[in-house]
Amino acid sequence: MKDKKPRVAIQGIRASFHEEAAFIHFGEDIQTIECSSFKQTFEALQNKEADYVVMAIENSIAGSILPNYSLMMSYNFPVVGEVYLPIQLHLLALPGVKFEDVKYVTSHPIAIRQCIDFFDEYPHLKVVESSDTAACAKRIREEELTDTVAIANTLAAKLYGLDIMERRIESNKKNFTRFLILTHHENVEKKDIDKASLCFQVSNQVGALAKVLQIFAEQSINMSKIQSMPVLGKRNEYNFYVDIEWDNTKQYDAAIRQVLKYTHNFNILGEYQRHEDEYVQNEREQKFRAQEKITRKYINVKKIVK
Repeated sequence: MKDKKPRVAIQGIRASFHEEAAFIHFGEDIQTIECSSFKQTFEALQNKEADYVVMAIENSIAGSILPNYSLMMSYNFPVVGEVYLPIQLHLLALPGVKFEDVKYVTSHPIAIRQCIDFFDEYPHLKVVESSDTAACAKRIREEELTDTVAIANTLAAKLYGLDIMERRIESNKKNFTRFLILTHHENVEKKDIDKASLCFQVSNQVGALAKVLQIFAEQSINMSKIQSMPVLGKRNEYNFYVDIEWDNTKQYDAAIRQVLKYTHNFNILGEYQRHEDEYVQNEREQKFRAQEKITRKYINVKKIVK
C-alpha cells in the first residue's frame, strides 16, 4: 500500500472539485477512480477497487448533503480525515472564443446557483444543467463547442486545455465545501487525532439531548456541527450526527464514557486530525484575540470596581 499510488474514489471525473480535494489531502501522486454516484464510490471501496473515498458532506451555502450521512451509516467505513476546499468558480471556454459569441452556460446545478449574480448581469445566457462541473469542461473540449462555456475550477481549465474567460464569478467569495476521507478499517492510523464524527440517538424526553451537549461543554469539547436525520420508519426518532473537537485527549475520552450513559445506537464514525488551512487558522486567531480582548476588559473592570 505504501509502495503504490493510493487509489482514491471520487464522485465525478478528473479535475472535479472532488479530485482537487483529494490532491489537497493526498498530494497529486494518486490514482483517481471516477464514479458516477456517491454510492458507487462506496461500492468501489467495498470491492477493494479503491483504497479511499473522498466525499463532499456539506457546503457553506447549500448546506449538508443528507444522503451521504446515510451512506456512511450503511457502509460503516471509518472517517480518517477531512478537507475544507474554497470553491472558486470560473467561466471556461475554448481558446479564441469571444464572450459575445457565447449563448449557453453549462455546469452542475449547485455551481449555477452559486453564480446567481453573474446570470442576473447577463440574462441572455441560457443555462444548461449537468451532473458534474469538470464533465462540462471536458464536453466543450471534446465537442469543440464555440457557443458554450462551462463553470468549473482551474484544474479543469488546465486538464482540458480551456481558457479562463472570467475568474471568480461565484456570488459569495467565502464559499467552502467540506469533504470527508473514508477508508477500510485496516488503513486507520489513530495518531494526532483531535476531531471525531459521531452518530447517536437519544430518548424522546425533555432535556435528553441537552444532557449530552452539557457533557461536551463540561469537558471543554467543542461541538463544531450537529445534524439531525429521522430514523427511517420510526416516528419521533432521530439520528444525531455530531462533529466534536478537543485539545485534551483525556477530556475527549471522559466525555465519550459519560455520553454513552445517555445515548443509544452510539457510533464513532471516525477519529482524525482536523483540517486547518490558512483561512481556518486566521479565523481561530481572530477568535482567540477577540476572547483575549474580552478577558482583558473584564480584568480591568474588576480592578476599577475594587
